[in-house]
Amino acid sequence: MKTDLYQQITDSIIAAIEANATGEGITWTQDAAGGMPINHKTRAAYRGINTLILWSAARANGYSSNAWLTYKQAAELGGQVRKGEKGELCVYFKMLEILDKETEEEKEIPMASPFWVFNLDQIDGIERPAAATVRTEWEQVEAAEAILKASGAKINETGQKAFYRPSTDEITMPERARFASAKDFYSVALHELTHWTGAKHRLNRDFSGRFGSEAYAFEELVAELGSAFLNAETGFIASQIPNHASYIDSWLKVLKNDKRAIFTAASQASKAHGYIMAFQEQQQAAA
Repeated sequence: MKTDLYQQITDSIIAAIEANATGEGITWTQDAAGGMPINHKTRAAYRGINTLILWSAARANGYSSNAWLTYKQAAELGGQVRKGEKGELCVYFKMLEILDKETEEEKEIPMASPFWVFNLDQIDGIERPAAATVRTEWEQVEAAEAILKASGAKINETGQKAFYRPSTDEITMPERARFASAKDFYSVALHELTHWTGAKHRLNRDFSGRFGSEAYAFEELVAELGSAFLNAETGFIASQIPNHASYIDSWLKVLKNDKRAIFTAASQASKAHGYIMAFQEQQQAAA
């Protein structure tokens, strides 16, 4: 029987959320502190749903490395996956041409295909890279501030609530003195910055047609994931955004009713993360 990759991966994410949900939220922010998971051979970061899968696996197994390899890549680098070690199921998408029954025209649809990767902690014979220098708290704050400034987003620090207002295309944040720490301020700011990317003239995110009454909570899930991806760039463990715990039931309801929903959320969060980080890359290239 052919495995339903969407359902299998969705079930694993649901289980992770239910196992790690607390009164304050879920653990993606803590997972992000280890940085984005990367392929050890190509040095490319994994994206979308694979980021969540590998963060969850690293947490569950206590892996010390954020680097992963396929069995073949490990062998090519002179390594050997230890006997009995289990790989983590990830997914990549390739475009498949099909005939549209209504229009009788060829069209392309994405098809999910599986692949498995192993953490460096599971592989012998490969020299471990030098441990990355852990940023100081000040350096983490500087990194977060640089992300905000490079984006060019208009951020007003006033009032008592944090939100993005589409009608004026502005982010409102409480004054910094109202936050218990700088980390708390930037955690909220990066969350709102992810919302900012969804404007029509940016990434044009609109889930109302697909998720109906759950669209607002689903956008919050995208912002939760997007901010976690951004937190991984800064190196700090972000604070939970207030009221996120209240969305967990809504997220679980959507995920249980739609096996592709978490793929959509993770993909959109990756797009938001890439969109935001591109501003900083452009600045660095111009310097």
